[in-house]
Amino acid sequence: MNGSGSEIRERLAEIRARIAASAARSGRPASAVTLIGASKQVAPEQLSEALAAGLGDLGENRVQEALAKFELLGRVGIQWHLIGPLQRNKIGRALAVFDRLHGVDDLELARAIATRAEAAGRRIAVLIEVNVSGEAGKHGVAPAELESVLEQAAGWPALALDGLMTLARPVERAEDARRDFVRLRELRDRSEERLGIALPQLSMGMSGDFEVAIEEGATMVRIGTALFGGRRIDGAANSG
Repeated sequence: MNGSGSEIRERLAEIRARIAASAARSGRPASAVTLIGASKQVAPEQLSEALAAGLGDLGENRVQEALAKFELLGRVGIQWHLIGPLQRNKIGRALAVFDRLHGVDDLELARAIATRAEAAGRRIAVLIEVNVSGEAGKHGVAPAELESVLEQAAGWPALALDGLMTLARPVERAEDARRDFVRLRELRDRSEERLGIALPQLSMGMSGDFEVAIEEGATMVRIGTALFGGRRIDGAANSG
């Protein structure tokens, strides 16, 4: 499944309808949820079709791939999100492209981003990634360390610290991912109360589980396969 512009437009409309229904179940309007097109290995022409159909947010996993697409698509009418891990040696290039960094997964990375952003005269929106499932080898701050990381990161003026991000554990049924989304929301609520900081954004949910994530408070969902299908720049599959 890859699809013409009309097919992408149809998928986008269907996803937006599902987002609206899920948001209603959580007592919120559809506008409370941002749809990010997870565009890893998606050809630029497909992205142009999605943008023409009304998509306004793109989420890239790799800085180098994002740079190539950024040169073609530009910034006008697009919010660029880094939704994958960020290596320290690519912070400068990331700051040149992205409006928001979702995968800030440890304190030292946050510190390095703050230092580079301040030197560049930039204030960058960041989300702290949390390993809510406790899986070994998975990116993210441990829940027990989250408040310490948030407290320090909130003190760096170059960081616009505005929420949390997680990747749910692999499950066969979307419902089984709910506990991870509940956990992230509870961690956010507790951190706001204890630290007195606002963390309005919860980036959680992908193609297979975004409706459950929205029911549990997601404000950003990262949708790849359900929107763009299986066609990729190099023929590989995408898991978004």
